[in-house]
Amino acid sequence: MLMKYPLDHPYSLATKAVISQVQSDALKGITQNEAVKRSQTYGLNTFKSQKQKSLWLIMLVQFKSPIVYLLVFGAAVSLYFKDVLETIAILAVIVINALIGFFMEMQARSSMNALKKMDVILAKVIRDGKTRSVPSEQLVPGDLVPLEAGDIIPADGRLVAVNRLQCDESSLTGESLPSDKTIEALKADTVIGDQHNMAFKGASVINGNGKIVITGIAAETQLGTITSLVDSSADTVTPLDKKLNKLSRKLIWITLGMTAIFAATGFIQGKSLLMIIETSIALAVAAIPEGLPIVATVALSYGMLLMARRNAIVKKLSAVETLGSTGVILTDKTGTLTENKIFADTFAFPDESVKVHIEDHELKFPDGAIKSSAENFDKLLFTGILCNNAVVNVNEINNSKPKLSGDPVEVALLQLGMAAGLDTSALLKKYVRIGEVPFSSEIMMMGTLNRTPDEDFVAAKGSVEHLLEKCSRIQSGEHIGEMDSHSKEEILLKSEQMAASGLRVLAFAYRVDKKMDERGFLTDLIYIGMAGFLDPPRMDIKGAILDCRNAGIKVVMITGDHPQTALNIARKVGLIEQDNKKVITGKELPKSDLLTKAWRKRILDTAVFARASPKQKLEIAGVFQQDGSIVAMTGDGVNDAPALKKADVGIAMGIRGTQVAKETASIILKDDSFTSIAEAVAHGREIFQNIQKFVVYLVSCNLSEIFIVTVLGVVIPAATLLPLQILFLNMVTDIFPALALGLGAGDDTVMQRPPRDPKKNIITNEKWLVIALYSTAMTSAVILAVVYCREVLHTDDRVSNNVAFITLTLTQLFHVFNMSSSGSAFFKNEITRNKFVWIALFICSGLTLMVFAVPGMRLVLGLAVLPIKLWITAITISLLPLFVIQCWKAFQKYRLHKSL
Repeated sequence: MLMKYPLDHPYSLATKAVISQVQSDALKGITQNEAVKRSQTYGLNTFKSQKQKSLWLIMLVQFKSPIVYLLVFGAAVSLYFKDVLETIAILAVIVINALIGFFMEMQARSSMNALKKMDVILAKVIRDGKTRSVPSEQLVPGDLVPLEAGDIIPADGRLVAVNRLQCDESSLTGESLPSDKTIEALKADTVIGDQHNMAFKGASVINGNGKIVITGIAAETQLGTITSLVDSSADTVTPLDKKLNKLSRKLIWITLGMTAIFAATGFIQGKSLLMIIETSIALAVAAIPEGLPIVATVALSYGMLLMARRNAIVKKLSAVETLGSTGVILTDKTGTLTENKIFADTFAFPDESVKVHIEDHELKFPDGAIKSSAENFDKLLFTGILCNNAVVNVNEINNSKPKLSGDPVEVALLQLGMAAGLDTSALLKKYVRIGEVPFSSEIMMMGTLNRTPDEDFVAAKGSVEHLLEKCSRIQSGEHIGEMDSHSKEEILLKSEQMAASGLRVLAFAYRVDKKMDERGFLTDLIYIGMAGFLDPPRMDIKGAILDCRNAGIKVVMITGDHPQTALNIARKVGLIEQDNKKVITGKELPKSDLLTKAWRKRILDTAVFARASPKQKLEIAGVFQQDGSIVAMTGDGVNDAPALKKADVGIAMGIRGTQVAKETASIILKDDSFTSIAEAVAHGREIFQNIQKFVVYLVSCNLSEIFIVTVLGVVIPAATLLPLQILFLNMVTDIFPALALGLGAGDDTVMQRPPRDPKKNIITNEKWLVIALYSTAMTSAVILAVVYCREVLHTDDRVSNNVAFITLTLTQLFHVFNMSSSGSAFFKNEITRNKFVWIALFICSGLTLMVFAVPGMRLVLGLAVLPIKLWITAITISLLPLFVIQCWKAFQKYRLHKSL
C-alpha cells in the first residue's frame, strides 16, 4: 500500500486510519531512513522564501539614483562639447561607483544569510521510538511529534493523543479563545475553526500536552495556503533608515545652497557653461554620501554576526540601534542570573530537616542519617518521580550513564531518586499515568494520577502556599493526621526560612485510593514535606551588573520565586546592597489602572519584584516606558510573549526558552546568561557609535570638498579642483575609510556613559558644530597649500591644482584618526587598533600613487608628475588639520577635567 499524501480531510478520519494512510506508528513514529526518503520525495518543511533579487537586478539598482542621473547628464554635456575623454571618464566613474555599491550590497546580503543560518528552529520528533530534536524543516509527512506548553507547532498534524491540550490558533481563525483539543473524528464539512482534532503549523500550545502525526508540511499546511496568497512583503523602514533619510535631506539643501553660490560666481567670472555644469554636478556627488545606506547595512550586518558569535542572535536590524539606548533591563532570575543547574539541598519534614547531596552518584546525608522521617523521605522521592515530566535518555554508547532532560527541578528529583537506588523506569512502568494537571502560573502546582491494578496514586508538587490549600492531612513518619491551621503556619514559616537562605522551595503531597475520577483528583491530599533546591548565581554576573550600572542602566529582577529567595540572589550578584530589603510582591502590586503617582515612584525605585505574574511583568515594563526609559526584557515562557512584544527590545532565552518566546523576541540568547545581555547592549552601543563615526567622517569630508571648490572658485579659479578629481576623491576617501570605521570594535569607554537618547538624530547640533570645525580645518589646509605654492614656490595653475588635489586626499585620509572618542590617547585608541582602518589607508594611498604613476590615469584626471618638494609640502600641510583638531580635543579634555 502506497502512502497517501496529502490526505483528504484528515480530521474526518479516525486516528488509526490516519496513521495507516501515512504509514506511521502511534508509538514509535517512522524510522530515520524512511524520514530521509520522504524528505527527498516531498521536500523540506519550509515556505518558498521571498525571491532574492538577481545579480543583474542588484547591479541595475545601483544606477537608480538622482546622483547617477546627474552624472549621465554631465557625460552627455561633455559629449555634446566633443570632450570624448571626459565623457568616457565620467561613465567609468559611474560604473566603478555601481560596482562598489554592488559588491557592498552582496556582502550585506551574504552577512544576513549567514546570520539567518545561525537561528535554526528545532522541533521534537519521535523516530525509531526515540525522541530527538531536528531542524523543523526536516519534518516529513507521517512524523510523530510530541507537543507541550510553549511549543510552536511545526507542521499540520492529526492529533493521536491529548492531555488537556489547548492551542492558540488566533492567527489562523481569528478566534481569541484557545482551542480545546480532542482526538475524535469530525464531519468532513467541519470548518477550520472547529477542527479540534487537528494542530496547525504556526499555532502555539498554551496548555497540556499531546502528540500529532504530521499530515501536511510547507505549502500543504493551512498557514502555507495563506502564505502562498502573498506575493511579497513590504519592506519596513527601520528607525536608523529614517534618521539617515533625514540627514540626506539636510545635506541636499546644503549642497543646493553651496552649488548655487558656485554657479553664480562662475557666471560672474565668465567661466564656461560646461565647466559650471560639470563642477556643480561633481559638487552634488561630493556632498551627498550616496553609499551611506549600504555602508550602514554592512556595519549592522557585521556587528550582528559578531553578536551572534557572542551568544546573542539579533533577529531585527532595528533592535541593534535600540540596544544602544537601553536604560532599563528587566531580567528573570533562574538561568539568567543563576547557573540553572538545580540540585536538592535541604528537605524539611514535619518532625525534622535534613541536608543531602549526591556524591559519585550516591545519596549522602552530611548531618547524619534520617531519624524519624524516613517514611516521609521515601514517599517524597516516590512522589517526585511520578509527578515528573523529565525524560531519561539512555546513552547509546554507555548504558550506565543515562542522560536526563527536562525541567531542572524535575531532573534533580530523578537524579535524587536514582542516587537513592530507586529504579525510576520500573516505577513509571508500574504506576501508569492516566491523568495530569500541568503546572501553570495560575495554579502554581502540578499533579499526576497514576494507576496500578491494585490502587490509584495521586502525586503532587508545587508552591507551598498553593499546595497546602489542597491538603487536608499531614504525614509524620508512619502516622497520618488531620492538617490544622497551626501545622500550616509552621510549614509556611519553615518555607520562609528556607527561601531566605536562597533555596527554591517545593512542597509535596500524595493520596492513595481505589479507582479515582480522572478529573478533579487534586483534593484531600496528604502533605509529606518540602524540598529546597539550590541554583547558585553565575560567577560572571557581578561584573556584568557593575558594567550596566556604570553605563547608567538600571537592572531589575522580576521573578515568580519567593521574595526572600529573590532578595538573596539579588544580593549575591550585586544587584542590590546587602542591607537592602526592598521587594514588591505580585500580591501587593496594584492593577495598572489603579497605580497612583506614589506607587509608580515606588516601582521605579525598586530593583526586585517577586511572585510576579507575566501580566504584572508587562505592567512593570509599561511603568518604566511611561517614565521615558527604553526597556529591554528577558523571557522564556509562553506567557512572557506579550511582555517581550511590549518591550522595546525583547530577549528570549535560547536554552530553556519556548518557541513562542523565541518567535516573539527580537534577540535570542544562546546561553541564557545575563552577561550576554550586557555584552549585547555594549555591542549595540559600539555599532551605533561606529555608524555615527562614519557618518560624521563622510559628511565632514564631503562638505570640505564643496567648501574648497566654492572658495577656490571665487578666490583662485584656475586652481579649482576638476570634476573628475572630485569624483575620484569621493570614491577613494569616502568608501574604504568609512567602511573601516563601520567595522571597528568600539572604544573602551562605551559602557561608562549614560544611555543615548533615542529621539536624537545621528548628528546632533553639537556634532554639526564639530563637523563644521573639521571641514573648516581641512578646507583651510588645502587653501594654505595652494596659496603657499603660488606665492612662495611660484607654481603655475596646473601644479597648484595638483597640490590641492594631493593635499585634500591626504588630509581626508589623515582625518580618519580624528574619529577617535573624546578623551582617548592619540596613539592608543579604537581607531589605531582597528586593522580595517590601516587596510583602508593602505588601499587608498596605493590608488592615489597609482593615479600619478599611470600616464593614462594622470591624463584623465589632469595630473602631472610633481617634484619631491611639492609632495613634502602637501604631506606637511595635510597633517596640520590633524594636529589642530587633536590640540582642540586635548584642550576640551583639559577643560572637562578641570571642571570636575
